[in-house]
Amino acid sequence: MNDILIQNGRVIDPANGRDEIADVAIAKGKIVKAGTAAGKATEVIDAKGKIVCPGLIDIHVHCREPGHEEEETIATASASAVAGGFTTICAMPNTHPPQDNETAIQYVLQRGAEAGLARVLPIGCITKAREGAELSEMGLMLSAGAVAFSDDGDGVASTSVMYRALQYAGMLDVALMQHCQNGDLSGGAMNSGAVAVRLGLRGIASAGEELMLQRDLVLAERTGARYHVQHVSAAWSVELIRQAKARGVRVTAEATPHHLLLTDAACASFDPVYKVNPPLRSAADVEALRAGVADGTINCLATDHAPQSAEEKELEFALAPFGMISLECAVALYAKALIDTHLLDWPDLIAKMTLNPAAIIRGDGSGSLSFGADADVTIIDPKKRWTVRADKFQSKSRNCPYEGWKLKGKPVATIVGGEVKKP
Repeated sequence: MNDILIQNGRVIDPANGRDEIADVAIAKGKIVKAGTAAGKATEVIDAKGKIVCPGLIDIHVHCREPGHEEEETIATASASAVAGGFTTICAMPNTHPPQDNETAIQYVLQRGAEAGLARVLPIGCITKAREGAELSEMGLMLSAGAVAFSDDGDGVASTSVMYRALQYAGMLDVALMQHCQNGDLSGGAMNSGAVAVRLGLRGIASAGEELMLQRDLVLAERTGARYHVQHVSAAWSVELIRQAKARGVRVTAEATPHHLLLTDAACASFDPVYKVNPPLRSAADVEALRAGVADGTINCLATDHAPQSAEEKELEFALAPFGMISLECAVALYAKALIDTHLLDWPDLIAKMTLNPAAIIRGDGSGSLSFGADADVTIIDPKKRWTVRADKFQSKSRNCPYEGWKLKGKPVATIVGGEVKKP
């Protein structure tokens, strides 16, 4: 493990209120200095003109292992992560079999360690087998290394089960992450609205998200538990979260690149690459989400990286699976949606990709460049212009809706535990 000196970069460390031209010194896998650093180092990185920040964290990634290794593995997801500047990713539990016990949690940790790239932290299931009926052994999974709980892909439909889950999670002081979708209003292929009617496709109403969210916010308020809203997609959802926060509810939320940049109009091409769950919504929803990110209603940014095989994504729109990938282009996509539109500056954006997600998952205070912290560092060239080419991705899958997009801003180095990682 080399000692590393990163010189002359714009050091942005939201946890410590730092935004200045400075150096960052790393020794024995830890941050030893963020400021004016001198002395010898085995490796010196000149970061002039670049941003040096805590390692980026994505709390919503589908690694597909075990069960669908033809789409992605923990190793290829890790490679995709470090290529995109992420030092930590959280593995969603809707695998086959689901991550609903301590053995499954240990498996994810072991496979992540074997890959030796990004840190891979497992999310455990809220209910056994993700069936929504019986609570999983959250305590045992937490002890095994789970950092939060979710039945992602499905919402917990039963009010009584969700209430008990929040009570249990409250005792453990761990976040429950909910995929808000009322089952009675799901089953479609895209957003319910004029575009779906014109295309003759069955719609998924935003009310399905809003109804479950409204119920859960009441339960979270009653229990005092930590509640996290995954991939917010609808304008009224943003307002519900905003109102709940004003009342003191312990609610956090995330937004994805696609819900900040794309609308249901993209589905008019009938290209299944635009099929995602929750679906792409209206332009008004996009604007509301951006505003929610800007004012802090939405705390963090997460990709919902969801690889799918080419064979399945080539099916007709109504039959193709949901999901799209963006780990390797996320930084530039967020910059396009939020910085280029003057809603955020770089320190704000970095906070939503480091400090804020670190506070949601159960961890050890990662997301900062504080003295003694693990040396997880991302170096970003904010002016680098490049074109998205999915065939160059480290991911096994190619279901990326941004193919051919010309973007600005790109991570150029990813350091995990004091080691420069190259996929």
